[in-house]
Amino acid sequence: MPRMALGLAYDGRPWRGWQTQPGGQTVQDTLEAALQAFVGRAVPTVCAGRTDTGVHAVLQVVHLEAPVERAERAWVRGLNAHLPESVAVRWASPVPESFHARFSATGRRYVYRLLVDPVRSPLWVGRAGWCFRPLDVAAMREAASALVGTHDFTSFRSSQCQAASPVRTMHSLRIHEHGRFLLFSLHANAFLHHMVRNLVGGLVYVGLGRQPASWMAELLAARNRSLGAPTYAPDGLYLTGVDYPGFLLPEADNSHEILETT
Repeated sequence: MPRMALGLAYDGRPWRGWQTQPGGQTVQDTLEAALQAFVGRAVPTVCAGRTDTGVHAVLQVVHLEAPVERAERAWVRGLNAHLPESVAVRWASPVPESFHARFSATGRRYVYRLLVDPVRSPLWVGRAGWCFRPLDVAAMREAASALVGTHDFTSFRSSQCQAASPVRTMHSLRIHEHGRFLLFSLHANAFLHHMVRNLVGGLVYVGLGRQPASWMAELLAARNRSLGAPTYAPDGLYLTGVDYPGFLLPEADNSHEILETT
């Protein structure tokens, strides 16, 4: 059977995350139901990175073993006809058997969108984090610089994290200002459970003046999650891209969509 890769986008608000659950209501369950309706049989899927409840994706990558041969455009239109409005297949592409959505990936990209405003916005509930106090962005950027490189990120992993090692390589962590929003753009080889949300929580503590910029480096070295800031809400977290060197896929990074909607 030919192997196909799909590029997905989804609004995480209605879903209990990516991974299939006994009670359903996950993106994987919904996609696999659409696949069964489209090809007439059950088709398991593998994703690049599992997202939690309420977390969004503008570019999630999935692979599957296609039981039928269809044109790429037919996969997109056919699956989208069976998907709810909160999930869409952006593209479909045949890939070699050596391609694996998870294990072939050498990097993942996330953006966290934070609304900084004294008053909450009903239009951004579930789509952006919120901070009602002003933030010192210069101090946050100074703190973020300590996180770039290869480190033990134990202080920023969930207690439920199942990763064998807490060591990750952060290629970049940038903070952009766009009107009332701060956009945290993160690129790493991989992320631990709740890692991005815990990093954002720590950086917000620095921005509020509760901790100095040097605290993030100290927290990183402490390797103790209990010393960190609270985990920030999933609302503002978006998976924006996955790195697959050596494989030609339609999109590797779709973070521009986050910038365009601010």
